[in-house]
Amino acid sequence: MKARVTVTLKNGVLDPQGKAIEGALKSLGVAGIAGVRQGKVFDIELGTTDKAEAELALKAACEKLLANTVIENFHVEIA
Repeated sequence: MKARVTVTLKNGVLDPQGKAIEGALKSLGVAGIAGVRQGKVFDIELGTTDKAEAELALKAACEKLLANTVIENFHVEIA
């Protein structure tokens, strides 16, 4: 079973990397950029076929390691 975990900063948390990317895009002449927020994507292969078990394992992984839940949100998609 495969899953994708997306981690993004919570609203209101400053994103200096996103601002740097936004500035770089504008300096490269990319028009129409109003704002950029960066995040992380993890593609994970699981050794189970039980969707509920996979969701529990991934939630635990996010809360313990993949996301800083104080400042980040995470979203789990199981394929």
